[in-house]
Amino acid sequence: MRKSSCVTNEPMGLVDRRKRAFINRLFLLYQTQSPLGVATRNKMAVPLLSKKIIKKRVKKFKRHESDRYASLKTNWRRPKGIDSRVRRKFKGCTLMPNIGYGSDKKTRHYLPNGFKKFVVHNVSELEVLMMHNRTYCAEIAHNVSTKKRKEIVERAAQLDVVVTNKLARLRSQEDE
Repeated sequence: MRKSSCVTNEPMGLVDRRKRAFINRLFLLYQTQSPLGVATRNKMAVPLLSKKIIKKRVKKFKRHESDRYASLKTNWRRPKGIDSRVRRKFKGCTLMPNIGYGSDKKTRHYLPNGFKKFVVHNVSELEVLMMHNRTYCAEIAHNVSTKKRKEIVERAAQLDVVVTNKLARLRSQEDE
């Protein structure tokens, strides 16, 4: 039986603060004029995907005994020992990745917002998404300058392309 999502071990004030912060972030996203001076529309492209996205497994597979030794990172590595209980799939041991854990082919690689991610480095790469704005959303690469980011966000608003990280770096530059 699953626990309800309302029940948490955290103090009530912390949960309220998180809810308030989440609502504030949503409010910022749906404003007609963003704090950056970039005009954004209330109505953005609606995702074409109608099927509900269900991930078969959300937890990452951890490397056997990675919690025991600092030198072993948590990234998955297949156990190859002849006596390894994980490799031999003993009951109650660490699970190994199998082909059966794969998510549905129709919803694989989709983000929770219903779009697939496409990394953009400049405005010309954004133009590719013009005809695919209901399937793909743009994500500005981490090494793009603030000036170019602003240009990309403005052009994305014209093309009606959703940008997942449109407020990244721009907000911190405005504060300074």
